[in-house]
Amino acid sequence: MPEISVVIPVYKCHEALPTLLSEIEKSIDEIKTTYEVIFVYDGGPYCDWEVICELAEKNHNVIGVELSRNFGQHKAITAGLEKSNGEWIIVMDCDLQDNPKDIISLYNKATREDVDIVFAKRTFRNDSFFKKLFSKLFYKILEYLSETEQDYTIGNYGIYKRNVIDAVLTMGDSIRILPCMVRWVGFKSTSIDVTHDEREYGKTSYSFKKLLHLAFDIIFSFSDKLLRITVKVGMFISLVSIIFAIVTVIRYFNGKIIQLGYTSIITSIWFLAGMIISILGMVGIYVGKTFEQTKKRPNYIIRSIISKNDK
Repeated sequence: MPEISVVIPVYKCHEALPTLLSEIEKSIDEIKTTYEVIFVYDGGPYCDWEVICELAEKNHNVIGVELSRNFGQHKAITAGLEKSNGEWIIVMDCDLQDNPKDIISLYNKATREDVDIVFAKRTFRNDSFFKKLFSKLFYKILEYLSETEQDYTIGNYGIYKRNVIDAVLTMGDSIRILPCMVRWVGFKSTSIDVTHDEREYGKTSYSFKKLLHLAFDIIFSFSDKLLRITVKVGMFISLVSIIFAIVTVIRYFNGKIIQLGYTSIITSIWFLAGMIISILGMVGIYVGKTFEQTKKRPNYIIRSIISKNDK
């Protein structure tokens, strides 16, 4: 059994893979331990899979997992985690922005201290201004809604002990976001500062639209606070409507309202609107919880696995 498993989702980045694997090997050779590298092909250009197959043919430490289509980065990561065998699991991106040299620091920090997780903290991110701004704003909102500590400088890159990954894999969520799931399961964690290099190959597949869609997925998956806020807003409106109704009735009897039907219509609209919002919010909570439990689709489908050890 390998000591370290390195899980790497691959999408439109075949040019970087040989260099990435070479740098990973250099770092782990310095650690002097056993390892495996799991490349998960996430349905991009087929040349991605061809390069993975070439690497697996030449190196017995490389495992290639081919998904049947593009399921998304975090579901590809899940596929790699489920196929991993290491006592320590490293998750990183394939574009070389996560520097393989930091594997040494991550492993040393994890093994020398009594921790289960070491996050790679990107003190400086080589991303566009708007992407960094969006990320920071999103994590502040998520922190408030999920009532958990979040850090926008931390992504997927990090090292996780086997018990942490086993706990994450027991979670039945169809929306798989590794950093959020790792924080949810708990365990002892720390972080180290790492470099976040420029992207040398290809370009990011995360457009603003995709980032926005991912943000909503994360918020709705990891928090029902929006529904609870909706209930509170509905109750507040109902309370205001009652006060408004009392004021309107008093004004009517004082002769300040002479338009027939005004009082009853306004009072009914405000009160019923508040009640409807409250009821919809309450029903929404139950429907949301039921919906989460009844989804039974697999998170991914594997088409093939290639490993020189299996031959």
